[in-house]
Amino acid sequence: MYENTSWNVTFELFNETFRSYPGNTTYIEKIVSMMVPVFFGIIGISGLIGNGLVVLVVAANPSMRSTTNLLIINLAAADLLFVIFCVPFTATDYILSEWPFGILWCKFVQYMIVVTAHASAYTLVLMSLDRFLAVVHPITSMSVRTEKNAIIAITVTWFVILTTAIPVAISHGILRYPSKGEDYTACLFLHTEGYSLIAFHVSFFLSSYIVPLTLISMLYVGMLARLWKGAPGGRVSDESRRGKRRVTRMVVVVVLAFAVCWCPIQMILVLKSLNRYEVTHVSIIVQIVAHVLAYTNSCINPVLYAFLSDNFRKAFRKVVWCGKPPSLMPQGGPQTKTTRTGNGCSNAADVL
Repeated sequence: MYENTSWNVTFELFNETFRSYPGNTTYIEKIVSMMVPVFFGIIGISGLIGNGLVVLVVAANPSMRSTTNLLIINLAAADLLFVIFCVPFTATDYILSEWPFGILWCKFVQYMIVVTAHASAYTLVLMSLDRFLAVVHPITSMSVRTEKNAIIAITVTWFVILTTAIPVAISHGILRYPSKGEDYTACLFLHTEGYSLIAFHVSFFLSSYIVPLTLISMLYVGMLARLWKGAPGGRVSDESRRGKRRVTRMVVVVVLAFAVCWCPIQMILVLKSLNRYEVTHVSIIVQIVAHVLAYTNSCINPVLYAFLSDNFRKAFRKVVWCGKPPSLMPQGGPQTKTTRTGNGCSNAADVL
């Protein structure tokens, strides 16, 4: 879902659709003008607030700067940039008849949308790897799961994504098209020599959805297999069973959230590049809903990866109260500092 013209129906197709249904043109335009500001506005505001709080909580609590939380804050930063550079400009492309921001901003926006989407997906992969190592190899991975290595992994990931996305900026530009006797502009994928829209969307589908989803699923399957494999000849306590069920539910939610939120728009993008997506009033609405669903993933990530954690909730309340609220004061002695993930983690539930 990473460029307005690729996943938005081009203006020429919109106009062709409206000419085919002259009596309903005003109706569908009215629906779009109502749906887009409301839904995209909700997604944008909630994404900014949720991810902004994650960054604030970690930044305000030096003791939380562990490997896992470094990845969580990187995910929040990627989602923040995604919300900033995707939501408002996709909404503008739906509502207005032309691109009003110029060619440089057109290239920059399309580039940043692709970059932030990949950064979000592959941060999830790094988080899955971190959790896999913590659960399956809790002792041997201690020397690997350090803050330094986490920063190196994050830096390398961003560098690869930033450099490989450069062709996205090169292949986009402003195109003028006639409509109702006037000339309009659109920010489009330009069919220049050496660039194929089909190749672009198929490769994007593979690199931003299939590959990360496959890696995440494989790592989580391995982690769950390790969790549910009891010690030889040992009994499994009720507390252990409850912890395993919590971890299993979290894993299922994480994988399904990413897969379900991104699947519709990814399929629409590929079908459109192959000219297999018929443009009708219904398909336009379906596409808008698919966009909203994909953007929702950037809003629920703070909930899935941060605020479902007891440590994050306590740190959040501490930030809100500008100190430790009475309910969080230690009882019966000094509070024990939690183990940082960079130093290993023996409790799988803490990792998730």
